[in-house]
Amino acid sequence: MNRDAPTRSPIRVLVVDDSAFMRTALSRMIASESDLDVAGTAASGSEALDKITSLDPDVVTLDVEMPGLDGLETLRCIMARSPRPVIMVSSATEKDAELTFNALGAGAFDYVPKQLSSTSLDILHIQQDLITKIRAAARARSSHLAGTLHRKPPRSSESECRNTTSPSAAIIALGTSTGGPKALQDILPRLPRDLPVPILIVQHMPPGFTGPFAQRLNALCSVAVHEAAHREPVQPGVVYIAPAGKHMTVERPSDSLTLICLDTHPQNCLHMPSVDVMMKSVAKNFGPSTMGVIMTGMGSDGADGMRAIQRAGGFTIGQDEASCIVYGMPRACAELGALNRVVPLSQIPAQILQATNYRKRA
Repeated sequence: MNRDAPTRSPIRVLVVDDSAFMRTALSRMIASESDLDVAGTAASGSEALDKITSLDPDVVTLDVEMPGLDGLETLRCIMARSPRPVIMVSSATEKDAELTFNALGAGAFDYVPKQLSSTSLDILHIQQDLITKIRAAARARSSHLAGTLHRKPPRSSESECRNTTSPSAAIIALGTSTGGPKALQDILPRLPRDLPVPILIVQHMPPGFTGPFAQRLNALCSVAVHEAAHREPVQPGVVYIAPAGKHMTVERPSDSLTLICLDTHPQNCLHMPSVDVMMKSVAKNFGPSTMGVIMTGMGSDGADGMRAIQRAGGFTIGQDEASCIVYGMPRACAELGALNRVVPLSQIPAQILQATNYRKRA
């Protein structure tokens, strides 16, 4: 052990939830990590605002549904009075999901879903997700306070990536996870209504979230966005969000017809839907006319799929490290050599338009 090595101050977290059980459970998860510290807890929105003033936490976890000042109203007050990263903690109900995505639009850093079972509140599954997002939120705050957020150069420049001339894409296959909802809200509204290709998206989410998320994106975007349905025809200018709990693949009975297929097989995947399953299917059916995009997310789902697209002659783009909330999925692709180009999040819409030979109508 190096006694002279500088020690970092722990990340101080304020836990806000009207449930005493949830406050205790989340606090124990946070306190179990040596680099995290529970600065305090609050049982209501008004108490949270007072404690933010007195405790000045680095990160806040905030329940979506609370009596009185609810999570969304509390978030807006935090952003107006003393902005800092806020992670929403939400039940997987349609109402809570809608409020969660409204919170992301109002400035929340990210969200963590909690699940309800028939007998008890099952929250142990969220521990890794919660800890990862708290650390990412604290890093983002530190970078912002230092005036360096998103200024770090990309891990790889375009000149370092091979085959940098993109072929003409007929379909886009996009995968993302942690940080993806906010990232998608940033880029999809920048695509034109007459986008000449469809976009298939796998965003890791719990059941109950993908439908409201697709509805929110549809309200924000010029392109049509909806949760994918089994056997529906794939159309240009439409974004298809894979529903939670089912893999999304494509079937191409003819050159002029492509169908969405939803299934629970294979079941041995870490994620359902799986980015790998979706991308491999698109690569098999569209070959060199496929464009793969991998964005912020934890883990390695999508690495094999991006490699399959590349091997089929398609073109692959990865989000750079500096603009990722979690540089996991793009890193796995980069380490596998499955990226033709690495760009910041802000450049992904332009890359899509370039790859599809989009020309704005007069």
